[in-house]
Amino acid sequence: MDLRNRLIAVKGARGAGKTTLLLQVAKLHLPLSSTLYVSLDHIYFFDNKLYDLAKQFTQFGGTHLLLDEVHKYPNWSREIKLIYDNFPELNVIFTSSSMLEIYKSESDLSRRAVTYFLKELSFREFLSFEVNKTFPAYSFSEILENHTTIATELLKEIKPLPLFEKYLKTGIYPYYKENESLYIQKLQNTINLIIEIDINAVEDLQYDTLVKLKKLLITIASSAPFTPNITKLSEKVGVSRNMLVQSIKILERAGLVNELYKNTSGIGVLTKPEKLYLNNSNLMYALAQENTNIGNVRETFFVNQFKGLHEINLSTSADFIIDQTYTFEIGGKNKTKKQIDHLSNAYVAKDNIEIGFGNIVPVWLFGFMY
Repeated sequence: MDLRNRLIAVKGARGAGKTTLLLQVAKLHLPLSSTLYVSLDHIYFFDNKLYDLAKQFTQFGGTHLLLDEVHKYPNWSREIKLIYDNFPELNVIFTSSSMLEIYKSESDLSRRAVTYFLKELSFREFLSFEVNKTFPAYSFSEILENHTTIATELLKEIKPLPLFEKYLKTGIYPYYKENESLYIQKLQNTINLIIEIDINAVEDLQYDTLVKLKKLLITIASSAPFTPNITKLSEKVGVSRNMLVQSIKILERAGLVNELYKNTSGIGVLTKPEKLYLNNSNLMYALAQENTNIGNVRETFFVNQFKGLHEINLSTSADFIIDQTYTFEIGGKNKTKKQIDHLSNAYVAKDNIEIGFGNIVPVWLFGFMY
């Protein structure tokens, strides 16, 4: 994050660690004597304006204003725009739930705000909690070219397979460390809050529509990844076709599902996804529980790690294609290369192996890309 920018937006799903990030930035990189952190869901804002707070703060020498949960505050974008324009000496960092459309907000912030997206914990970041060591991140190209060497070096420090299994079940949101035995319950509560509070704050939906969103999410969780039959799904959930497609896109912006297509060109607002995944494997274990399939878990992990870092599409001859160039088949340790033998730039990402060879790469290693 480049703190020289005067207006910074940090987007991310609930529970990803946005509040912690703000406080860490304040502690490690900003002058504490002139930095103020506020959460916009505080009762102070029932009777007070954000703009007035910013004005008073600058009059007392404030230089950095950190705003958490901006989507809880009415007219947030208009007031932040005024703060940016009228107080040039003030630097503002604000967080929002992942579903806020910052660049389509009522007051145009796109020319002012620099936006960062905070992803959930990668496998590499999870390991820093588990073994108290910091490991380097590797680019996608480094992993493809040097995966055997990288895995060999990492094996001197960790036993990746049991740790990776734990990560897939309970290690994607940093609050898992608070109480691991209650993590799934807390994650289920988080999902409810995303739908009932975060989505509703932005979309202003009727209660029965929110109930249908939950029903849709559980349906996806029990079947994902799957190719949705929009007509049957709309009948099952009880909404129109257009409302169903819109609901899926709302769930994606909320950080709960991922839509995948064979080709991203020509995707419109009402284009149905060709395949649906939950956003990450922890959500699968929280929602589908005994219906969770390990093959689906592997694919969900793979999609999650690449989303936002590289272009990922469905492949016509295997599972996925990355950056329109690299084809991947995902599977367990007994997965063969038969399906990709005729393809160039094709790889098998295997689970339950520590080290790969040639175009066979351990799937856990793709958790080191950030």
